[in-house]
Amino acid sequence: MMNHEMFAGMGFLWMLIVGAIFIVPAWRICQRVGYPGPLGLLIVIPIANIILLYFIAFGPWKNVDK
Repeated sequence: MMNHEMFAGMGFLWMLIVGAIFIVPAWRICQRVGYPGPLGLLIVIPIANIILLYFIAFGPWKNVDK
């Protein structure tokens, strides 16, 4: 039988993997449009992630590749 400590460790690992799946693209998008990359960390915070998406979508882009 497996104990709960093993499942807790797997839950933490799963949370890190899912977090990386969302944070890495958000970080790169922020950098590409001219904002600091760490702004992409907001993607994992509820409500702040929606605000971040609207800020990027409708705000002025400082660096646009043409």
